[in-house]
Amino acid sequence: MAPFVSALSRNHLFLSLFPPEPAAFFSDMATCARTAWKVLAGCQRQLLGAGAPVSHTAPRSLPVRTFAALKVQRKGRKEEEAKKEAKKEVKKERKVVDDADRHKPFGKTAWAPVDDVYVMRHYPRTVYGAAETINMLKRFQELDFTPRDQPLYIDLRLDMTLEKKKKLNAFVSTVHLPHPIRKQLNRVLVFTEDADQAQAAREKGAAIAGGVELIQPILDGDISADFYVAVPDILPKLVPLKDKLRKKFPKSKRGSVSSNIAQMLKLFQGGHQYFVESECFIRTQIATLDMPTEHIFANLQTVLTDVCSHRPADLGTCSTVLRDLYFKSMLPSAGCFSLLPSRRLYCIQVKEIYQVFAPST
Repeated sequence: MAPFVSALSRNHLFLSLFPPEPAAFFSDMATCARTAWKVLAGCQRQLLGAGAPVSHTAPRSLPVRTFAALKVQRKGRKEEEAKKEAKKEVKKERKVVDDADRHKPFGKTAWAPVDDVYVMRHYPRTVYGAAETINMLKRFQELDFTPRDQPLYIDLRLDMTLEKKKKLNAFVSTVHLPHPIRKQLNRVLVFTEDADQAQAAREKGAAIAGGVELIQPILDGDISADFYVAVPDILPKLVPLKDKLRKKFPKSKRGSVSSNIAQMLKLFQGGHQYFVESECFIRTQIATLDMPTEHIFANLQTVLTDVCSHRPADLGTCSTVLRDLYFKSMLPSAGCFSLLPSRRLYCIQVKEIYQVFAPST
């Protein structure tokens, strides 16, 4: 309103000094009215553009509404987490390099070393057949002057994966090798409270047969056996032996809990037991190096056939379950003055495992 007041004061001062004629007076009044309306319009525009007049009173604290912002933040976090999960689900396909037409394998020095001494990581792993592997280990035994009856082990890696990120459960099995490794029979202890069954078990070759009276001697270490079997009725009373026996504790999945005592004795007295460890590995002895190659090969075939019998029917052939097979021969050191005798390890991968089986499997 300041421009409006200044304009009116100037007009009054001009009229007081120079009084106009009557006709000119009315024309000057119209000019003043137009000027006043212009000033009012300008003030209105200024007020609307600049906003409300600034008050000199103390500012009032308004409540802050943060829940809307929190909702936006949570929504953003959920979207980011969903994107991260989507990235995890999308697995990068491993690029397979075809070395068929290359002069050397990808990332290696050459296909084969030119000397007997070389760095193994610079060359591809040598793969041998089963029969060739057994003959090589026999030859190593002769060159090292080690005992001929040293044990021969296999390391078998299995594919335990199923659909929808599931895996096969680890299993334990007992097989009868066509050419047994041990010369004497295994000691089998039978748990039963029936006196007639205990007597029949002893006649069939059981080392010990009895009921709950055997629990305390087993806990004290006075009685031990290679295998423990039981009838179903006495199984709940054997719970105190779980921590002591551990893997040897009778279980129906292993075939050590049954009413047919004669069948269990036949299985475990001359049976060879193996189990899956470290989620997907089977490490077990199959023979000794002094056995004929045909006998070692027959024992290997028996173990692999039994392993494949545990696979689900919808997984296909045995070649889809078996991944890698290694032979290991534990050779003691030839040194006579070693305080801690070391062991030498020969580990050879076997080519095309499924060729070990008979054509019917």
